[in-house]
Amino acid sequence: MLEWLRRHLYWTPRQKLFTWIVVSAVVLGLGGFAISQWNDPEDRSCATGVERPAGSDECVGVNGDGHDFRVPDLTEIADAIGRENATLKDGEYATVAVLLPLTSADAGMRTKVLHEIQGAYAYQYRANHASNSETPKIRLVLANTGKGNAHWRSTVDRLAAMTGAPHRLRAVSGVATSSTEMREAVTALTGGGIAVVGTTITADDIANGPGAPNRYPGLARVSPTNSDEAKALAHFGRVDAAKALLVQDTRSGDHYTDTLKAAFTASLKGAPYEPQLFTSPADPTEEGTTANTFRQITHLICDTRAETVFFAGRHTQLRQFINALGSRGCTDRAFTILTGDEGSYLGADKLLDRNALKARLTVRYAALAHPDAWQPAPGRPVPATGGSTVAYSTFVTDIARASKKPVALADGQAIVAYDAMATAVHAIRQATPQGSRYPELADVVTQWPQVKGSLRVQGAGGWICLDNYGNPYNKAVPIVELALDGTQRFVQIAWPEGKPPTTACLPPKKQ
Repeated sequence: MLEWLRRHLYWTPRQKLFTWIVVSAVVLGLGGFAISQWNDPEDRSCATGVERPAGSDECVGVNGDGHDFRVPDLTEIADAIGRENATLKDGEYATVAVLLPLTSADAGMRTKVLHEIQGAYAYQYRANHASNSETPKIRLVLANTGKGNAHWRSTVDRLAAMTGAPHRLRAVSGVATSSTEMREAVTALTGGGIAVVGTTITADDIANGPGAPNRYPGLARVSPTNSDEAKALAHFGRVDAAKALLVQDTRSGDHYTDTLKAAFTASLKGAPYEPQLFTSPADPTEEGTTANTFRQITHLICDTRAETVFFAGRHTQLRQFINALGSRGCTDRAFTILTGDEGSYLGADKLLDRNALKARLTVRYAALAHPDAWQPAPGRPVPATGGSTVAYSTFVTDIARASKKPVALADGQAIVAYDAMATAVHAIRQATPQGSRYPELADVVTQWPQVKGSLRVQGAGGWICLDNYGNPYNKAVPIVELALDGTQRFVQIAWPEGKPPTTACLPPKKQ
């Protein structure tokens, strides 16, 4: 055998040269492959603009080509966005990103994410197909910050690199949680000159105001602050502070909870009882041991004369508290729980004990939007100002395009995201000079002080009239009650100022 190989492969000078070339190529090829595998043992890309960070299996980054970030619930809507984006020609569009924890492990957050994306897409389609050919057209991209927004930095860095051609990123929407990570993300985005439109951030300290007018330059929000929610609840409930009690989370650094308990404390001046305290886990979506604490708190509530309980905490702990209060010893007494917009998660929470609601327990929360708020019903006329049935009907038509199945609207998330997208598109087009195809980045962030009066956004959840700091003025706050079957029943619209805005919808001068 060796003699045969020698005669056929290594006999003549030409055979020797040919064999040497082949062997060298094979050796170099195998060596190069080995080196590449050593340096990059695993391909961590998921799609264009998306990859798995070191030590994580999540797909994190920015994409508008139809990638679903390996979340099956997002496949349909991501595909719809990809198809719409594929119709756009280079140079005719501006980009808006929806920044959310798309791969969250929390069931409530996953539902929220889906509904927000559906709402954003619904308005993207309207902007591109039903707005009298106004320009620029809008490209929508999805930006994933990962579980608990842990990877916000890399995603924000990628967005910052998209402000030039071909993307021309001009606004970021979403930013849906009042957390420290999202505050830092907003700081980085607005610090880079990018306009941000928050959907469901309600914390008072993730906002601009008289005391800190340029804390987040270019930030606007379509949801009322926690302070406005608390004022709306107070006007609605006319609660007797002498018969009220506050239950609050002591975990600091959660801007939703911190500002909500401050707002509730301010509305409960003269209350005879000190707040009842609990401490949620570092990740408030975890169950932790707070259920044990709530069992003890319910005993203490029975010892008071309280009839109304204000709850300042996240939705997981809210559900635990409701379950505990439903099995209290003093079931002969009726109680009403009042809380912020985290109550919107309760309708889809499978761990909520529906029997608790039958134990003379009423749960009401200040919602950010509700599908019945702007639909007339017997004995419940629609307010003459502050919103309209026409704007809501337009939304209903648009949202039907977002899914083959009806989109769930009771939690208000799709409505709010639709309105935030409408606000972003309004600013982009208002900032586009005549004769230009798209605006300069710096011109979009200057638009918020003019979104008022006749230039307000006719939101599906109510008028969006922004003050000079980008905060909605006297925004409609639907009060929603958790019905006995767990559904979310609209009660009535409440107003931070105690009554609807005037037709002018011009915020008064702040003192």
